[in-house]
Amino acid sequence: MTLLGFVMLLCILGAQATVDLRNAAAMAAGLCNTKPTDVVFLIDSSRSVRPSEFEQVKVFLTKVIDSLTVRPDATRVGVVNYASRVKNEISLKSHKTKAGLVKAVSKIEPLSSGTMTGLAMQFAINVAFSEAEGARKSPGISKVAIIVTDGRPQDNVRDIAVKAREAGIEIFAIGVGRVEMTTLRQMASEPLEDHVDYVESYSLIEKLTKKFQEAFCAVVSDLCATGDHDCEHICISTPGSFKCACRTGHILMNDGRSCSACSNAATDVVFLIDGSKSVRPENFELVKKWINQIIDKLDVSENNAHVGLVQYSSSVKQEFPLGRHNNKKDLKDAVKGMEYMERGTMTGQALNFLSDNSFTPSQGARPGVTKVGIVFTDGRSQDYIVDAARKAKENGFEMYAVGVGSAIEEELREIASEPVADHYFYTADFKAMNQIAKKLQINVCQVEDPCECNSVVKFQKKVEEALQALTKKLEAVTKRIAALENKIV
Repeated sequence: MTLLGFVMLLCILGAQATVDLRNAAAMAAGLCNTKPTDVVFLIDSSRSVRPSEFEQVKVFLTKVIDSLTVRPDATRVGVVNYASRVKNEISLKSHKTKAGLVKAVSKIEPLSSGTMTGLAMQFAINVAFSEAEGARKSPGISKVAIIVTDGRPQDNVRDIAVKAREAGIEIFAIGVGRVEMTTLRQMASEPLEDHVDYVESYSLIEKLTKKFQEAFCAVVSDLCATGDHDCEHICISTPGSFKCACRTGHILMNDGRSCSACSNAATDVVFLIDGSKSVRPENFELVKKWINQIIDKLDVSENNAHVGLVQYSSSVKQEFPLGRHNNKKDLKDAVKGMEYMERGTMTGQALNFLSDNSFTPSQGARPGVTKVGIVFTDGRSQDYIVDAARKAKENGFEMYAVGVGSAIEEELREIASEPVADHYFYTADFKAMNQIAKKLQINVCQVEDPCECNSVVKFQKKVEEALQALTKKLEAVTKRIAALENKIV
């Protein structure tokens, strides 16, 4: 190899390493903007896939989807379920929001018959990637099929895979357990090392999440200019990243994104937690960790944030009222000590308890203080919630609704305050609740009712202006005295 060729190779490798590092850093910081793509998952639900393993596939799908920019003008996602027959579970045009898409994935049931992978791929070509199902024909829109299978197909895949690739579909093949590697290679696009993956069991499929998150990640050079940031007030561009700032009279909160007109606004926060038997003990422990994640973001003290906790199932139990614990350590210890009730799901009864008891002065609520209710549920309520949810909001409580697993989206929306999109959250997997904790921003300052420190800021500004005016007058008087002295001399 000539010296020039060697130097060129080093430059290429160095450039690729730089791109890889930027992608990794962007993924870690949540700074990826997924390229406009039509993505269709083809998931094997043949009888060899046990129900618990099929649930793990859905968790994998959910985590990949969570990293995508899901919008009609960005990434669209479809899901094809196959065994001896093919079922179009979600078309590319079905869901315009990530929450709706994730909810639809959680409802998919296995077909439990044979393994007709070729039939599923032909369906993807003819139907799933058709304009009628929401696929886009623009040359700038990539088409990606991600196939998950655990066995030998009972039909031909090689010829159909060739047709799919010739139609412009990029194919990723994921094999689990007893799958034939030859079949995976026949299906996948080139280079095979980037498009073929194997895991020994479904319990390990989540390890592939990061790969697909990075595969869809496009780092944007100026995130402020493109609007791909979540700064509340001001975005300041930095190389490959950004930082947030606030307008005069506001401070940047601990999350580094949101701004507050005051640093010590008093807030009463009550968690309303579903302890029904469908949650299960191991997930209830994850819920307690999630509560403490949110508590970590609050300024808990005698004068600032107070927190109460209510658990409900077939009955309602107040774990502790507002104001009992006024430091984070005691508060988090009390949350950890909450015992799982494990019965039904009476969400309407719990919401009435919140209005009639939790936010009353006798239970520690403070008059004139912002009141926030955070309702968590994992399933459909066994009683009527509409009137109770309306009463809570009419009482002036700011209501957040968080759903996991089989939670009903309509019920979450009914509970949530306006704007609803900012006040309700959903994930199919309890393990992904930490992402909701990061996104949930409790508004401690009401814009229409400025806190006391705004008055202090205004007063300080007036004092400074008065001092500046006085200084100018003194300077003018000094000049006049000097001029008189000169005349006398």
